Amino acid sequence: MDQPVPGDLVAITGATGLVGRQVAASLEALDRRIRLVVRDRQRVADGERAEVRQASSYGAFDEMHAAFQAVHTLFLIPAAESADRVQQHRTAVDAAVAAGVSRIVYLSFLGAAEDATFTLARDHWHTEQHIRATAVPWTFLRMNLYMDFIPSMVSPDGAIRGPAGNGRVCAILREDVAAACAAVLSSASHDGRTYDLTGREGFSLAEAAALMSRPGKPVRFEDETDEEAWESRLHYGAPDFEMRGWISSYQAIRDGSLAQVSSDVLALTGRQPTTLAEYLGRPGTST
Repeated sequence: MDQPVPGDLVAITGATGLVGRQVAASLEALDRRIRLVVRDRQRVADGERAEVRQASSYGAFDEMHAAFQAVHTLFLIPAAESADRVQQHRTAVDAAVAAGVSRIVYLSFLGAAEDATFTLARDHWHTEQHIRATAVPWTFLRMNLYMDFIPSMVSPDGAIRGPAGNGRVCAILREDVAAACAAVLSSASHDGRTYDLTGREGFSLAEAAALMSRPGKPVRFEDETDEEAWESRLHYGAPDFEMRGWISSYQAIRDGSLAQVSSDVLALTGRQPTTLAEYLGRPGTST
């Protein structure tokens, strides 16, 4: 494998999130130099050996520029969902370019496109396009929906509700995403490539509900129309962009946008990604 120079510094944004933490741990185990770029230093684990830099947001150009000084590779984990997330990403990328970053690895979304059904995948496409427009070598890792998010879709009354129909989703566990990202960050041979990070098999939400059902605690899937989905979520008082993101994630399952099965995780990590049944069978996994 083509390894980077051992002294090359890798910066990880969103480093206190689940994926960021696991990527950082994997790279530390390989004795790579890493820098955690975080909003809140208090969330950095005690005893963390990596460098830490604080930036209030992805959109804070000067702070991001300072955080990226002397960095060779930037691992850009997407900012939290917001109406201006694309602009935040653009600012972070521009700060990286201005700081002299030599490589950008971006965690994108499966099927990222200008007209993607899942509206948040459109944000990722615009970010990818901005990165492509720089002179910096890049790698895109396009993940599917997080598998460990599926149990949280169950409402207190035991139902998963959304306009997903009989569509299938090839969701992926966050730890499998992190393993694939760490593999890419550990080699310089991935520049200019796009990888699809999916589970090894798809499932419908009805099948997920059946797998999550337990004696005395059944789970069911209730298909909604688009109009019913919007109406049933109005009580959250969420902004329109967030509502569209929630609902269009189900619509993307319905129209097959998230059904693709990719072997890229196996190729990158040497192991098969976890299935939903395997994940739900782990001790301590709550449904």
